[in-house]
Amino acid sequence: MMADSCKSTAGLLMGIILLVATACPVLAQRTTIHSLADLVDSASRHLPLLLEKQALVQSAQAGISEARHAFLPQVNVVEELSVGSANDLTGPFLPMPGVLHSIAGSINGASNYQAVTGNMASLYGQYDLVTFGLKDAKVESARAFAGLTRADLEKERYLVKWEIAKLYFNILSRRYQLAVDEEDVRRYESMYTISRALTGSGVNPGVDSSLAKAGLSRTRVSYNQASGELRRLQQQLAYLTGIASPEIAMDTSGVGHSPALPAGLTSDTAAVFNPLADYYAKQKLQYGAEQDLARKSYLPRVILGAGGWARGSSIQYSNVYESPGEGLGYQRLNYLAGIGVTYDLFNGVHRRDRLNVLNQQVNAADYALQQEQLSLRNQQLQADESIRTAKANLAELPVQLQAATDAYNQKLAQYKAGIINLVDLVTASFELLQAQTGYIQTLNEWYTASLDKAAATGNLDLFIQTIK
Repeated sequence: MMADSCKSTAGLLMGIILLVATACPVLAQRTTIHSLADLVDSASRHLPLLLEKQALVQSAQAGISEARHAFLPQVNVVEELSVGSANDLTGPFLPMPGVLHSIAGSINGASNYQAVTGNMASLYGQYDLVTFGLKDAKVESARAFAGLTRADLEKERYLVKWEIAKLYFNILSRRYQLAVDEEDVRRYESMYTISRALTGSGVNPGVDSSLAKAGLSRTRVSYNQASGELRRLQQQLAYLTGIASPEIAMDTSGVGHSPALPAGLTSDTAAVFNPLADYYAKQKLQYGAEQDLARKSYLPRVILGAGGWARGSSIQYSNVYESPGEGLGYQRLNYLAGIGVTYDLFNGVHRRDRLNVLNQQVNAADYALQQEQLSLRNQQLQADESIRTAKANLAELPVQLQAATDAYNQKLAQYKAGIINLVDLVTASFELLQAQTGYIQTLNEWYTASLDKAAATGNLDLFIQTIK
């Protein structure tokens, strides 16, 4: 008996759904039907938020090359042609920025403001011979940041997939509900027609016709509200996917019975790689790489430098001021090479301060990772409980739905015969509406809970692929 009841109920619900599927046959022929996987793929290619994250990933990847090239040798070439006086004195001076002094002292007892020409070209190269691991630390820091930006992209993609899947099931639920409301409108239209006939023949009082008319108006208002909510959800889906008025296929696999979890996603599925948690793990790694970079940044640097320069001057070595043209050629050539060590004596203080900042950031990232893992685990447990409750209700609701359908048909026959009043028929119609609505809501709760479980365990892509 239970099996027959479920089959009968399934047939009833399938009939409701067919009303939606056949309501606009011309539109169905002209519009492409999109699966859930199609909608997700369209969002990944359309949504500016995801495109922005992709650009940031490419920027971070370019940062790795920038970090590698930061330690290439520095080679500077200078060519200078100058005209002016050449007076200076021997003595110490601070190397003020922008002020260059001659190395030699004065060759005249008094200032000579005769203009002289000078010509100089120089080539200087510098290379960090020993960095004590700073180069590798910078590259690893750049890689860690690139990993973090990619994890951020995958996290946003995951959240968008999750949101689209929720919209998908909510739209299906609203379309089912719209069909139920449409059937409810037809029931009240039938009640109104019958009550008018019975009132006109004097079998029932005139108030029955008024009550039926009020009920019909109420069901039409409910239908309009459901239709408006469906359009709002469809607009949100269009916003996310970039598809104008996307049409989605009606998935009827779970109608009339307790649906099963998709293949590969069972009630005891363990959590696997999850982009939501991986983002915080990558954030912790990035802060760790910053710690290592901070340690290496304040170590000494061993620099290999080499250079050469050529110079000409219109002042000859015998203190003769020649014509300006004599100073345009190169008359002297020098070269120099050496190794230098640089170290800021306050680097120990700077390193300690920087590491204190980064240590707290690492701790914060670790706590954020723990919180996300805890939240996902809690969500999985709640989803499991919701699935168990929905499955239990889906096994029971067909009985309620069949009983409510039988009761309404009986009351309708009795009302036509004048045995009962309109209030009894309205009560039976309301019970049938509640049973139909309850079944649709429970079915949607099952799908939503299964979706939440898949998202919490990292099986969201597998779940989406199973929804055809």
